[in-house]
Amino acid sequence: MSSTDNTHQFPRTYWREIELPTFEKLNEDITVDVAIVGAGITGITAAYLLAKEGVKVAVIEAGGVLNGTTGHTTAKLTAQHGLIYDELINHFGEEKAKLYYDSASSAIQFVEATMNEKGIDCDFSKQDAYVYANSDEYAQKIETEWAAYQRLGIEGGLVGNIPFDIEIKSAILMRNQAQYHPLKFLKGLLDEAVNAGCSFYENTVADSIEDDDSSQPKVITKDGHQVTSRHVIIASHFPFYDKPGLYFARMYADRSYAIAIKTDMEYPGGMYISADSPSRSIRYTPLDGSNLLILGGENHKTGQGIDTLNHYLALETFAKEVFDLSEYHYRWSAQDLVTLDNVPYIGPITQNKEHVLVATGYKKWGMTTGILAANILTDYVLNRDNPYKELYSPSRFDADPDIKSIISTNADVAKHLIKGKLEFVPKDPGDLKNDEGSVVMHNGKRAGAYKDRDGKLYIVDTTCTHLGCECEWNHAEKSWDCPCHGSRFSYAGDVIEGPAKKPLKNVGDT
Repeated sequence: MSSTDNTHQFPRTYWREIELPTFEKLNEDITVDVAIVGAGITGITAAYLLAKEGVKVAVIEAGGVLNGTTGHTTAKLTAQHGLIYDELINHFGEEKAKLYYDSASSAIQFVEATMNEKGIDCDFSKQDAYVYANSDEYAQKIETEWAAYQRLGIEGGLVGNIPFDIEIKSAILMRNQAQYHPLKFLKGLLDEAVNAGCSFYENTVADSIEDDDSSQPKVITKDGHQVTSRHVIIASHFPFYDKPGLYFARMYADRSYAIAIKTDMEYPGGMYISADSPSRSIRYTPLDGSNLLILGGENHKTGQGIDTLNHYLALETFAKEVFDLSEYHYRWSAQDLVTLDNVPYIGPITQNKEHVLVATGYKKWGMTTGILAANILTDYVLNRDNPYKELYSPSRFDADPDIKSIISTNADVAKHLIKGKLEFVPKDPGDLKNDEGSVVMHNGKRAGAYKDRDGKLYIVDTTCTHLGCECEWNHAEKSWDCPCHGSRFSYAGDVIEGPAKKPLKNVGDT
């Protein structure tokens, strides 16, 4: 398929091209030991870990299993989360920085050990990971990061080049990292969990939690059914139940993009990511005797920045210039949540609600952090010690950098809240061509309109149903994205990503 044809179609991720089981919708009240909300990497791994310990588990998923961020990844299993270790040492000290490295490394070890134990074929391979610098500014930061590696005992080194036609100043490598096919691995865990007695329910939307401060919290679904349990694990990417911990004010949403290209080129090995902006990520995965080259990057805050289709076009240009490849076969994007101090939140949702557990804010490193979170949350449920609980506790608060981040993050929210309300919109729904979406004026008010390929017009109120910011049109994904807290809606107004729970108001489909 040519890139020209593919660019304008709906996204298609390579990882989802395997056969996954399907499950019925929850249609009754049930009681279990643990209720898990979200069937992505954290929810499925936690279900597997708990079920094999004899715990009665139910997993409810708003859509289909493994169709969220887990299925839209570059799938690097690494403790090299960008240039982070010097920052961690400065903010938290050497001991916690080393714990961060050890925790991510433990996730890689878990995948490898479980894959071997259960005989799961998931294209796992050990790879060195690299962060490279194109500018003198980031070359200096890489030198500083290498000093942090040495202080923490991280096996790696500095190199002056990488095996691609990319001019770099320097790069830092971390040895013995890994890559895999996440859905092949997680399908294996899902099958194991089902065989151990775990129940899964698809198309079941969690709406709220009652008795969240008791020893028997109840998840209430959108259809009014109850899941009563001793513990609730919220693994729904953005916590669907976030107001007790004000998570919407403690994170921001970031989008990134990927294209994948079938090629017979011999790949030199390794996983690569740029330190400079715009970001560039490079890795491969085996495919039918050849390779699938996966190029990613182009991150930006959700609902902000340039026409989103341009991010795919920029990656296409990168593929042409560096690899002389002009056709790509898959494209997808992902939404990631970034915490105030760049460390995920894993543990009780607040200090006084110990039976409601949450895992969120993985930045762009959910392949390791999602596995790690499942192990930590399992230990909370089973009342076992875990060396990483304190580091990731959602109740932590270090004044540096949290206070500055709260101010800057919410100032950005306020700016977009006001900007959207005052925006002048010169376009009318009748001006749209087929397969075009835009903010428009409709009956004298700001609205969002999309005209599909057959000429059907969908018009929605663009006011986000979370806290009232105005959504912007996402050309590449054909969605309405909120620039304040990252909620996303389909062109017809249905919720794609939280924290919003209610759809955008329909104001005039034709």
